[in-house]
Amino acid sequence: MILKIVGFGHPALRNETAEIPADFPELQQLVENMFETMYNANGVGLAAPQVGLSYRMFVVDGEPMEDILETGESMVGFKKVFINAQKIEETGQEWKFEEGCLSIPDIREEVQRPDTIRLRYEDENREVHEETFSGLQARIIQHEYDHIEGVLFTDYLSGMRKRMLKNRLKNISTGNISPSYPMRFKH
Repeated sequence: MILKIVGFGHPALRNETAEIPADFPELQQLVENMFETMYNANGVGLAAPQVGLSYRMFVVDGEPMEDILETGESMVGFKKVFINAQKIEETGQEWKFEEGCLSIPDIREEVQRPDTIRLRYEDENREVHEETFSGLQARIIQHEYDHIEGVLFTDYLSGMRKRMLKNRLKNISTGNISPSYPMRFKH
């Protein structure tokens, strides 16, 4: 089932998120719905807060970005579910890359992040992993991890850049846009 993605300004994007308990009902259905919603919107990542759920969960599939890679890095098979993720550390050299967000349609901006992240998380079978990701995989994970922390990529922009985007962000928050996928707004 395709879920509605909440737009910039919706309180769900800033709420504190809770861990998903071991007995969470219909977890597999939620995972399927989130992937279906992400694919329908042509995204490579989607966090639970983006569909109005205040849980520490996100899904990623970086394969659609395979054709833009110039580093020799591969995104084939990079499809994962992250439940109750906890960042252990971010390391490495910081680099800029243009990011967008399904909750902030039609705005893309360069964001600087470290090139490596180490996480502890559970997969969709509730198996615990501790894993290090780098490059574009790390970038996608960092963006989605920020969502479960109530952080948006626009938070990294300079004050001047935020002022330049103010009207466009206001249009998103009030629903004065025509996205190509189902959305809901704060009003």
